[in-house]
Amino acid sequence: MITDSINAYHTIIQAVIIDLDGTMLDTAPDFLVAINRMRDEFALAAIELATIKQFVGKGSENLIERVLALDFSAEQITQHFDAAMASYQRHYLSINGDFSTLYPDVITGLQAMQASGLRLACVTNKPLAFALPLMEKKGLSAYFEVVYGGDSFSRKKPDPIALLQVCADFDLAPAKVLAIGDSSNDAQAARAAHCPVLLVPYGYNHGEAIQTVESDGIVASLLEAARLIRR
Repeated sequence: MITDSINAYHTIIQAVIIDLDGTMLDTAPDFLVAINRMRDEFALAAIELATIKQFVGKGSENLIERVLALDFSAEQITQHFDAAMASYQRHYLSINGDFSTLYPDVITGLQAMQASGLRLACVTNKPLAFALPLMEKKGLSAYFEVVYGGDSFSRKKPDPIALLQVCADFDLAPAKVLAIGDSSNDAQAARAAHCPVLLVPYGYNHGEAIQTVESDGIVASLLEAARLIRR
């Protein structure tokens, strides 16, 4: 259900900031393959997809720390972190996008937003070296004027720095820039930036129900979001 606040905002929305993992792409299978190949190099047992989904969304450093914490003490995590990160990045780059899929109505939603004259930016906590080739492979790149990754600034979402930079890039007040994501990171970053925010229910959100996250509403797809803005 969409709240009154987004109904008030949507008549002036001129741009949209969209998250990547869990919002446009189901990338958890890519993470799973890369992480388990890394774990194999450390003689650690493979982990399940459901576990990976709980760890996605706060950047690669957090992902590796949480994966290592399944087996290692804090001291051992520090000891092995750099090697584990290097292994993970090597494996991830070799399969980036091979196992991930677009969520339903992502392309049609982006097309509808463009047809409505909306400017589009992607803000993700994924490093740009991973995000840009992935978006190109999946046919997303052409829709976005701006793409910022988790290493584009000194802080990642839920910090609002990237969202505020998009507003500056587009020369728009935050109230005119809608954020769409799948997690509390996206909602908190949008609130801190004073942007309206919609959430999708099918992503990761660190293993927690998205309905518990404060937002301006939940939409079933990017296409539904585009129709809402157009109305």
